[in-house]
Amino acid sequence: MALIVQKYGGSSVADADSIKRVARRIIETKNAGNEVAVVVSAMGDTTDDLIDQALSIDSQPPAREMDMLMTAGERISMSLLAMAIHAAGSHAYSFTGSQAGFMTDAQFGAAHIKAVNPARVRHALDTGSVAIVAGFQGRSEKGDATTLGRGGSDTSAVALAVALGADVCEIYTDVDGVFTADPRIVPTARRIPAIGYEEILEMASCGSKVLALRCVEYAQRFKMPLHVRSSFSHRRGTVIVPDGVNPATLPNL
Repeated sequence: MALIVQKYGGSSVADADSIKRVARRIIETKNAGNEVAVVVSAMGDTTDDLIDQALSIDSQPPAREMDMLMTAGERISMSLLAMAIHAAGSHAYSFTGSQAGFMTDAQFGAAHIKAVNPARVRHALDTGSVAIVAGFQGRSEKGDATTLGRGGSDTSAVALAVALGADVCEIYTDVDGVFTADPRIVPTARRIPAIGYEEILEMASCGSKVLALRCVEYAQRFKMPLHVRSSFSHRRGTVIVPDGVNPATLPNL
């Protein structure tokens, strides 16, 4: 049995049909004999819509209140995904970042993770359920809601995988892995089957948007294998592994 953390971005959970498709994929992974914890982003353009609403009310909203508002998007997607898993005949528990044990500093809008204590997530897995965690968010020492900034759900997923001792962290997006260029713009771009941390960090620092820079740095620090793949297909995607690790040994390839 492997422990797999899966992260689904906003395009993967953009609407009800997409959420149902993701639920089926999660159940397939679980039924293959794996423990599955999931981190989700807000649906589609929800975060941008919330920002627009805030700015229409206050052109300079308080940072604390913005973070309180921003956490709403992931709460919606996590609970709907849990419902979709229930409707498909399996069982799931959803958790906010705070409930999942994400402790951060108090830098609203760009908080850094200080510790992850996923006791409730671990308990849900131990009961045979899927654990679904709202990405991009945590809680400060004072108990305030905080957000991790753009790409924060990727970092949430890697941090949860490290805290749980997962075998791999799968990052699901709308492209089939890491490519030599954006395949939506350059049709001749080639998929990279496997790559090291240093190479993907260089790509991220040069503007590649497949993975957030902090996510890769966190994975490299703790030697957490990453698997970038599309939630819209079952192609192999791209694996990002520490030196000396055979990519073929990763689960769910």
